[in-house]
Amino acid sequence: MDLEQRLAALEAIEEIKALKHRYWRACDGKDPQGFRDCFIQRGAVIDYGPMGAFDDVEPMAEIFTQVALAKVDGKHVIFDMHHGMHPDITLNSPTTARGRWTLRFRQVNLLEGTEYLKTGEYDDEYVLVDGQWKMSACRFTDTWSMTRALDESAQITEGEFMAVPAP
Repeated sequence: MDLEQRLAALEAIEEIKALKHRYWRACDGKDPQGFRDCFIQRGAVIDYGPMGAFDDVEPMAEIFTQVALAKVDGKHVIFDMHHGMHPDITLNSPTTARGRWTLRFRQVNLLEGTEYLKTGEYDDEYVLVDGQWKMSACRFTDTWSMTRALDESAQITEGEFMAVPAP
């Protein structure tokens, strides 16, 4: 590859990384539209193992909306924290790519009084659509998880959730 091709490849990889980070921010920020916007409009393959497998983003976005936006007495009851790391992005062509990521996930569930920890691996496929990278496939495989009861002395404080707009 010449210098221009190498630079274009590096820019594409950085754009894909930014896409995945927007996805996690949308998950943690309770932003269903931001979540949807990370995927192709139709036909995205989503397989989150025990959470379900889908052949389009909409069914998963509906589940996300129900869980993430659940409230009791006007307050959210589910708090998620996604930390993605170890990106391994391979460009297959100028318009397609594949990526692997490791996830560290934490959830506080006030309905069940639990804290849930999980780690696992994402295996994603990306396509360039109208100049923007989108996920066309997102598969997650659990490595391990742990659920424990929240201690009675635990104090959970809800902050402000602000959707982070896409660039």
